Amino acid sequence: MSTEIIAGIDIGGTKTSVLIHSAGRSIVDTTLPTDAWRVREVEADARSLAGLVTRLCAEKDVPAAALGATAVGAHGCDTDEQCREYQQALGQHLPGVVRVFNDSELMAPAAGYVGGIGVVAGTGSIAVARTAKGEMLVAGGWGWILGDEGSAPALVREAAKAVRGALDNGHRDDGLIDALMAEIGTDDPTMLGRLLNDTRSAVIWGRYANAVFRAADGGSPLAVMVIAEGGKALAALVGILIRRGADASNVVAGGGVIVEQPRLMDAFKRGMAEISPTSNVVLLRAPPVTGALVLAERALH
Repeated sequence: MSTEIIAGIDIGGTKTSVLIHSAGRSIVDTTLPTDAWRVREVEADARSLAGLVTRLCAEKDVPAAALGATAVGAHGCDTDEQCREYQQALGQHLPGVVRVFNDSELMAPAAGYVGGIGVVAGTGSIAVARTAKGEMLVAGGWGWILGDEGSAPALVREAAKAVRGALDNGHRDDGLIDALMAEIGTDDPTMLGRLLNDTRSAVIWGRYANAVFRAADGGSPLAVMVIAEGGKALAALVGILIRRGADASNVVAGGGVIVEQPRLMDAFKRGMAEISPTSNVVLLRAPPVTGALVLAERALH
């Protein structure tokens, strides 16, 4: 382990985690809401994140100027160009080597692998790999309105559509209907669409996903179907990368909803068994930010 100070940062759609190590010893390990500092403007976000790192170092009496390398996995950096742009901006405000990746690229190193496919299913969903030449390959990541299959808000979207279909066909006895209405806060099924439309927030929609899993645990066929299709859709993202030349020897999944909900991971594994039965499919138990720390360490060598 290097004796220099290194930082690993995981910027998720909901929360940001920061690890700073010195000589293999943790000096900073903290998590805060992403919207507490990020405004989705490259230069402003670079200044804000650098300021956050500097402040966290100062609180531990560690000079930020001693940083040897910082690696960031950023939700929303979905192309090589976006990663380079943010990396260049951040490098203007932080010393040492700075590297920026998509947040899903933290999965494989956090699990102890070099290379492979990273899959995130949380507030959003995406699958990312690198070619042998280092080119980023991406499937998904289109946002919860167009896609983000298997993410928490997308599961709620599909659950609401399933409820709508059931009600239109005169079926009122599936447990998902009452569970979703209770979670959203209404006893009037005709209000589901209006209330969901009024929020228009992936984070808020994502919180409603608990109702889908509770309904499935209670025996709801609709909820079971929604989760199964979500897992299959996540596997389909991996299938896209495989067809584009990605190495699927190791597929590492992480993100809030797939880590917290075994039903979704089981559905993803079933989908992967159909698409790539020889893949080693792993659920990341370690915090993804540990992968950023590994990447920061590699950047020094």
